[in-house]
Amino acid sequence: MSTITAILEADIDGSLHLPLPEELRRGKVRITATLESAEDQPSEAEIQRQRRLGEIMDRIRKRNPFNGIADPVARQRELREDRPLPRRT
Repeated sequence: MSTITAILEADIDGSLHLPLPEELRRGKVRITATLESAEDQPSEAEIQRQRRLGEIMDRIRKRNPFNGIADPVARQRELREDRPLPRRT
């Protein structure tokens, strides 16, 4: 009996491929598997932070701060021209 611990990446169809040790490559193999995500799960604090950020972004979207800009491209050109670039004359 061998114990194998591996992190496998699923193929597009959801199948997993487990490389076997040389001594188990012939005949039948009994496998007992426990599946769990290998990705780091976000902490409760991180989840709360993401919710709060989403709420703030929703409030910004509702206020529509860029509503008064008729031509965004022209506005960007104006902003870039107003600022002198470093080491350029």
